[in-house]
Amino acid sequence: MARPPALKLAEVLAEIRMSASAFYRLRARGQAPRMIKLPNGELRCRRVDLDAWWGACERDTPEWR
Repeated sequence: MARPPALKLAEVLAEIRMSASAFYRLRARGQAPRMIKLPNGELRCRRVDLDAWWGACERDTPEWR
């Protein structure tokens, strides 16, 4: 069974509606979704990691408490 392709950084940014600079700030603080750095320096994100990050963000909102 083929593994689903990882999302490119531009695809992640479009989905979460965030600028690259804001994303890199989150990443520097360890608050961004888990990313894979390829040998050429490009970043990818597995769908499962992005969905897990979204879930964690939702649980941290006051509406969930």
